Amino acid sequence: MTLLPLAPSGQTPVRALTIAGTDSGGGAGIQADSRTMAMCGVHACVAVAAVTVQNSVGVSGFHEIPPQIVADQVRSVVGDIGVTAAKTGMLASTAIIEAVAAVCTEVGIGRDQPVPLVVDPVCASMHGDPLLHEEALDAVRNTLIPVATVVTPNLDEVRLITGIDVVDDATARRAAESLHALGARWSVVKGGHLRSSSVSTDLLFDGDRFLEFTAPRIDTGNDHGGGDTLAAAVACALAHGYSVPDAFEFAKEWVTRCLEAAYDLGAGHGPVSPLWRLRVS
Repeated sequence: MTLLPLAPSGQTPVRALTIAGTDSGGGAGIQADSRTMAMCGVHACVAVAAVTVQNSVGVSGFHEIPPQIVADQVRSVVGDIGVTAAKTGMLASTAIIEAVAAVCTEVGIGRDQPVPLVVDPVCASMHGDPLLHEEALDAVRNTLIPVATVVTPNLDEVRLITGIDVVDDATARRAAESLHALGARWSVVKGGHLRSSSVSTDLLFDGDRFLEFTAPRIDTGNDHGGGDTLAAAVACALAHGYSVPDAFEFAKEWVTRCLEAAYDLGAGHGPVSPLWRLRVS
């Protein structure tokens, strides 16, 4: 694959911001975002929205950061360092979602702003553990997705947000249309969780055209952090000035390579791994 360019030694690389929750097991969340950004040659700035208690087996609890502190982290980073793309992950509550949407608009991040925003609308962990208060789903639909340049839910999140159970191409297209109607410039419906298929096909929709991105399905149970990694890779490519379709094409191949390099960790699901990048000259 064609990798993103690295800044020469001593030169400041492009910067991207992740606004998300931590993963104490290191497989997903801000840890996965930062790891992906580093391997893509992007300087990662972070705004911590929640702290989770989790390992490879599941999430046993989380603590929300006060919304004002989340917003102030964004202001502090953008005002001093500057970013050329941003993404969201676990935001946990209505109050945090509202604060993030407001501050992003304030500092020029979002679908109608100079800095593109990738929204990964995290609702639950891969184990089914909740990472978003149930009442906050309306805020995801009506406050967060409308400021997204591109929204990248997994199939479980698609069902929670749109009420559509994706089982085939027709329902995937209906779901992409429903997501786009909520206000995102581009919507994504990912096929990675459609286990009945021998390939993984993702749909990208801008209200007019559907674009398909297909890769072989990687036979692994170690896929923790796959969604975070994909969204972070999209943000990295956008930070380099890629169009959304080109950024998604890059990210699709990136996460496929990360799945191929995934490793065992703990007693549950191991993480996808961008460390393959270190073996590419």
